Amino acid sequence: MSKEARLAKSEKSRAKATEVVDQRLVKALSHPLRAQILSLLNERTASPVEISRLLGERLTNVSYHVRQLQRYGCIELVDERPVRGANEHFYCGITRSFLSDDGWRQLSPEVQAGISGAGMKMINDQAREALDAETFDRRQDRHLSCTPMAVDEEGWKAVTGLLSRTLEGLMEIQNQCAGRLSENGQPGISVTVSMLGFESPE
Repeated sequence: MSKEARLAKSEKSRAKATEVVDQRLVKALSHPLRAQILSLLNERTASPVEISRLLGERLTNVSYHVRQLQRYGCIELVDERPVRGANEHFYCGITRSFLSDDGWRQLSPEVQAGISGAGMKMINDQAREALDAETFDRRQDRHLSCTPMAVDEEGWKAVTGLLSRTLEGLMEIQNQCAGRLSENGQPGISVTVSMLGFESPE
């Protein structure tokens, strides 16, 4: 098999795998509460009792949606602790999940709004935590920018394309760092990178 054929086959397999992941996520995130729960469990380990308290939702609802997220392979059980004669189960996100544009379009407006709201809350919480801990400005080369722009449709596509490529670059940097940190046995530097690109109201 030629190099070109191998690359084409690899690209086809990658696209198929992405489609499978997308469909799993579309099903997993078909309810706004599940989007909020997954966002929370991607940041910390928590039990349904804790999630219920943090989100202000009934425990029965949270427990049901936690089971659904586990069923779709988005979270996993990581700990059990005896609490008042029963075992309290603790979960965390297995991996950070990203939807393609096609996958995103399959979600209802309500679910999209739920995911966006959960994402913005996570960004705000992370920034506030860093400010309170005085780590936000610890490094002089830290980045903070807000860039209002006026673009046409072609410019909008260029902006979103750049953000997508930047995300891919960030994931590659993370993978490279994971290998080096594993070899060196170092704890690493905790970093949060947030990117926003959206149409503003007039």
